[in-house]
Amino acid sequence: MKSKELSFKTIDFNFKAKDGTKIFANKWTKEDAKPKAVIQIAHGMAEHVLRYEEFAKVLVEEDFIVYGNDHRGHGRTAGSLDNIGYFADEYGWDLVTEDMKELTNIIRDENHDIPIFLLGHSMGSFLSRTYIQRYGEEINGVILSGTGGSSGILGDVGIFIAKREIKKNSKRAKSEKLNKLSFGGFNKAFAPNRTEFDWLSRDYISVDKYIEDPLCGDVFTAGFFYDMLIGLKDLNNKQNINRTPKNLPILLISGEKDPVGKNTKGVLQVYKSYEKAGIKDITYKFYKDARHEILNEINKEEIYTDIINWLNEHI
Repeated sequence: MKSKELSFKTIDFNFKAKDGTKIFANKWTKEDAKPKAVIQIAHGMAEHVLRYEEFAKVLVEEDFIVYGNDHRGHGRTAGSLDNIGYFADEYGWDLVTEDMKELTNIIRDENHDIPIFLLGHSMGSFLSRTYIQRYGEEINGVILSGTGGSSGILGDVGIFIAKREIKKNSKRAKSEKLNKLSFGGFNKAFAPNRTEFDWLSRDYISVDKYIEDPLCGDVFTAGFFYDMLIGLKDLNNKQNINRTPKNLPILLISGEKDPVGKNTKGVLQVYKSYEKAGIKDITYKFYKDARHEILNEINKEEIYTDIINWLNEHI
């Protein structure tokens, strides 16, 4: 075990986005690596990519290299706690998607011809769905964890409220109203509640680490919610879904009690939309009693194994 730990490397780096923004990222590998594939991680809302280090270590021991960046308004890329929860003055969703593409370019330059798989969790899964509509030919497969279906009328209501709050308070103003609209009901199914984030996982330690992390769990800005809700509306547009390459393998994974996926109903909606679009290789798996952050659940080893098996089948 010691030799494995010594061989493991976490490399911090940054790159400049198209608009000059400095994007902070990580690469996980080991000495004398002979990788069979690269996994690019897109993390979720109100967190950062270093939360995926345990999962990255498991992948590295299975001869994968792992990369991931902190999105704009998140983690180290935000630059300060004051900037947490704000994408950009304009076109935030598009810019974050382009940052992911820029990281793919870096991965390709460093690793040449080996396969690249994208894994997106929660907000990262929504960004990944936008990504594959635009750049699906750049990667060899995508894993969508903790994703959800169309927001429908509620999404339109959110856009209306976001516009109103931006006009009244500015794009950078924190929006308790939109935060409550988006997440206010998520904890109800898990009453009596130990914390306001019980919906994330059955693993108390993981939930407590999230709560204690100053880079996690903040209330986000009206500008962020506007960008995300517009992004969600666009990615669920039938024409845009049809732009996803038909030969791109897709794996959908979710907890059966994940409120983001409406306890699997939203995930099945996504599955059916890809099926209708003619995607040839699409699979889903739900985990009994698991909640939103399945990579931090009490049965995470089972989930890690399933992901690795799917990756090995698609290399």
